[in-house]
Amino acid sequence: MILQVLFIVFLFLLLLKLYQKITCGVCKSSVHMMGKVVIVTGGNCGIGFETAKNLAERGARVIITCRSVPRGEKAVNEIIAATGNKNVFHRQLDFSSFRSIREFCDYIYKTEERVDVLINNAGAGGLGNKKTEDGNHVGMQVNYYGPFLLTNLMLPLLKKSAPSRIINVSSIAHKYAEMDFENLNMEKYWSDYLVYANSKLFLNLMTLELSKRLEGTGVTVNCLHPGAAATNIFRNIKSKFIRNIVMMGLEILFKSVWEAAQTSIYLAVSPEVNDVSGRYFVDCKEKKPSKLSQDEEIAKKLWIETEKLVK
Repeated sequence: MILQVLFIVFLFLLLLKLYQKITCGVCKSSVHMMGKVVIVTGGNCGIGFETAKNLAERGARVIITCRSVPRGEKAVNEIIAATGNKNVFHRQLDFSSFRSIREFCDYIYKTEERVDVLINNAGAGGLGNKKTEDGNHVGMQVNYYGPFLLTNLMLPLLKKSAPSRIINVSSIAHKYAEMDFENLNMEKYWSDYLVYANSKLFLNLMTLELSKRLEGTGVTVNCLHPGAAATNIFRNIKSKFIRNIVMMGLEILFKSVWEAAQTSIYLAVSPEVNDVSGRYFVDCKEKKPSKLSQDEEIAKKLWIETEKLVK
C-alpha cells in the first residue's frame, strides 16, 4: 500500500514537472543590445542575475543593484567571466531606504547619458512586521513603494532615451491580494503572505496607471509573473525548517532560475512588444491578470496615495 502511494506521488510530480517544461515560455529573440543601458534591480542573484547575464551577453551596458556591496561585486565578476562583457557594473541600492534610492538615481544621472531598460526585479518575502526609516511597512516599501519611487525618479532619463522600456516583476500571488485603502501600509492587519500579494497587486496597478501617463512618450511599461522558481526570495523566513521545505518544494516542482528569467528578457528585448504597454505577461505571452489589476479607477487612486507615501 505504501509503495502504491509513493508511486502515485512520484507519478504526479513527474507529470507536473513535464507539464511545467512543456508550457515554459522561452525568449527566442536574438536582438543585440549594443549601445543600450539596462538597470536590473536585485541583479546579484536569482532571476535578476540570469536576466542581467543574458542582457550582458547581448552586449548591453548592465548596471545591477544590490543592498550588499560584496554580493553585488561578486555577481558582476561572475557575469563578466561568463559573458566576456566588461561593461557590467554594480551600484548599491537599498529599497528599504528612500534616501538610498535618491542617492542611486543621483549617481545614474551623473554617470549615464541614457537608460533604455529599467527592470524592477528586486523583491523579498518574509520580512516580518516592522517599519523602515521612512515609516513604511518594510515589505511594502521593498516590494512596491521603493520601485515606485525609483521608476518615477528615472522617468526623465527614460523619456530622453525613448524608445525605452520599464519592466515590473510581479507574481501570480497578486490574485490573492486585498485592496484596502485604509491598510495600504499594513497598519491594521498583516501577514507576510498578504504583504507579498498586496505589493504585487500594487505593482500591477502601478503598471496600468503609468502606461496611461506615458502615452505618446515612447516609453512602455509592462509587468510579468516569472513563475515559481528556485530563487532565494524567501530567504528571510525565520523558521529554518519552513524555509528549507519551501525551497525544496521550489527546486523539485517548479522552474529553474534560467527558465523564470525568460519573460523578463522577452519584455526587455523582443520587437514583438515594441508598442505594447500596460499589460501582464506569463511565459512570454500576454495573459489576463486579476480583475482588480485591470481597474483603472483603483489604479489611479492608488497612484495618488502612493505619491503621498513616498513624498
